Amino acid sequence: MTDTTDSPEGQTDSSPADPDVAKDSPPIPEPPSSIPEPGDQDERIGKKRAALRETVVLAVIALVLYYVMLTFVARPYLIPSESMEPTLHGCSGCAGDRIMVDKLIYDFSSPHPGDVIVFKGPPSWSVGYKSIRSHNPAIRGLQNALSFIGFVPPDEFDLVKRVIAVGGQTVQCRNNTGLTVDGRTLNEPYLDPAVSNADPAVYRCRGSEFGPVHVPPGRLWVMGDNRTHSADSRVHCTSTPEDAINGVLCTGDPMAGTVPVDNVIGKAQFIVWPPTRWGVVRSVNPQQNN
Repeated sequence: MTDTTDSPEGQTDSSPADPDVAKDSPPIPEPPSSIPEPGDQDERIGKKRAALRETVVLAVIALVLYYVMLTFVARPYLIPSESMEPTLHGCSGCAGDRIMVDKLIYDFSSPHPGDVIVFKGPPSWSVGYKSIRSHNPAIRGLQNALSFIGFVPPDEFDLVKRVIAVGGQTVQCRNNTGLTVDGRTLNEPYLDPAVSNADPAVYRCRGSEFGPVHVPPGRLWVMGDNRTHSADSRVHCTSTPEDAINGVLCTGDPMAGTVPVDNVIGKAQFIVWPPTRWGVVRSVNPQQNN
């Protein structure tokens, strides 16, 4: 016999404690996984700070290395004038060459005839030099920054010329012999008559006759490749009145027209800009091509 006294007719007994009913209950939601734990958030912040510190340290190291390179190894320079054409471009209206100057080479050797060098102009050469920097502090700061990477000339009287004679040699030029060192006529393939607008068969000195100049020890006689447009040793030398009257220059004190070797910053090695002129700067010894 089945007991149905406490159950209404047509209903069955379904206790909440019944295991089958418990399975149909909604699941208890779990905490969203996107909410970071406090420890995880601190770890991510720490990683970001570490990455930032590493970036700053690497940037500082790169700047220090770049400064060391510019100071002691090599530095780019802008060619601002046409005195070294066609070897180096700096004419009005054209893209001035940027050259890389090797500052280490003369720590182990001395300048040789034919080397293209960058040097600080001696005091007598710098008379009348005016700063090329703007009076506006902001613009001047920008110019100094661009000068640091070689896109603006340094605010100093730095020049680029070719070494013609070194200490102990004698240089002179006469219209019947041309430019000579120790009595030997030089062969200068880097000169271009079309650039200097002077026929070498007629104007062999490409200017006034000069010398003889006995270059003192530790000094250099330098000239531009564009001889008719170069303020070089010929311009800064002294002349005796008697010779000057006869049109022969540079027969006075040889110190004024020569450059101390200690003033040499380095040797021009490469043209690094513009890309159309990338290449090596030729150092041709004219005394070995007779």
